[in-house]
Amino acid sequence: MSNLPPYFMWFPNSYRWSSALLNIISTAPFGGADISEVYQIRRRLEESDREDDLAWFNACNEVAKKVENNANSFLDNDFKGPAAAMFLRASHYYQMAERFRTPKDEKAMKSFTMGISCFHKFIEFGSQKIEIVEVPYEGNSLPGYFVPAKASSNKHKSPCVVFFDGLDITKEIQYLRGGISDLISRGISVLIVDGPGTGESIRLRGHHLRYDYEVAGSACIDWLDTRDDIDSERIGIVAISLGGYYAPRCASMDDRFAACIAWGAIWDYHETWKKRIEKGFETSLSVPGHHINWILGVNSLDEALDKLEKFRLDGIVQRMKCPFLIVHGADDEQVPLKDAERLFSASGSKDKVLRVFDSEEGGAQHCQRDYLTLGVYTMWNWFEEKLIRN
Repeated sequence: MSNLPPYFMWFPNSYRWSSALLNIISTAPFGGADISEVYQIRRRLEESDREDDLAWFNACNEVAKKVENNANSFLDNDFKGPAAAMFLRASHYYQMAERFRTPKDEKAMKSFTMGISCFHKFIEFGSQKIEIVEVPYEGNSLPGYFVPAKASSNKHKSPCVVFFDGLDITKEIQYLRGGISDLISRGISVLIVDGPGTGESIRLRGHHLRYDYEVAGSACIDWLDTRDDIDSERIGIVAISLGGYYAPRCASMDDRFAACIAWGAIWDYHETWKKRIEKGFETSLSVPGHHINWILGVNSLDEALDKLEKFRLDGIVQRMKCPFLIVHGADDEQVPLKDAERLFSASGSKDKVLRVFDSEEGGAQHCQRDYLTLGVYTMWNWFEEKLIRN
């Protein structure tokens, strides 16, 4: 048997850096990375100390700028397609640079907004139709992208999936990780949203993370109901990582959702963070530990734990009526498989599936970062069955 680990580790002493680099690489099939560019990031980190986040920030930004310059060069010569592809990757690198930098100072915000700017250029010069939208939300709005279905069995209206991110992702990154091109090719439109606590919503609008996430979920359905190209009876919801709390909560509290996927399970988020804090964050984390304070809008870990008291799905998911798919990795180092099993057992859905990926087939790590296409296609197959074929 091989002595190699069951998944790719470029930084054996850093789970966070390794998982982040693997997150970048895994989006290559969907246009989010080029292996040469990823290698350039790795080379810049060769001499860095373990999890030197300034070094990470600089390395990713330097490569992002090079890729953006290539995009602009192509655009100057009116090669819009290649330029759009480069802008998309530059957006990804800028935002992956920023995600570890706290507090969110001027340099962090510049990197983040450069990511948005490059993504908007991808929209402007690329062939994929994407609408930049605002979903009304508590006197303000949530920023999002609406991607219409390419084909539909219904000539006028298509089903739609509301796609939220997790603890530390953005709608731009989620466009890449979610394989949106595959989903829309099946005749399903997508609304990708930076919900409270993530992406542009927290950075530029001050929408902090909230336990009653159904407020955001229901706002998305309300907005979709105003469109004449969406079948309001066939709206699904999916969210990744911490989104394994968001999506089931939304689907349990709003019966208008016709199907729900938890891309990575969450059961008791208070319990999850209590264990992390007790271990002094010497555990597998995708971001620095104090990230939780920032997105909750608190000043201490004690205050964070107080706020997290209500982030539990017991007593909520028992209300769920729609079909429910939970996707989880058997070797997930951030959230144990037992949490997925508890969520599955408690769900009130009569049509529910727990799909566990193991290391032999791949996809056993957190949110299938070690075999992203397998995880994505499995989920979108299920949505096709529930929102189109049924």
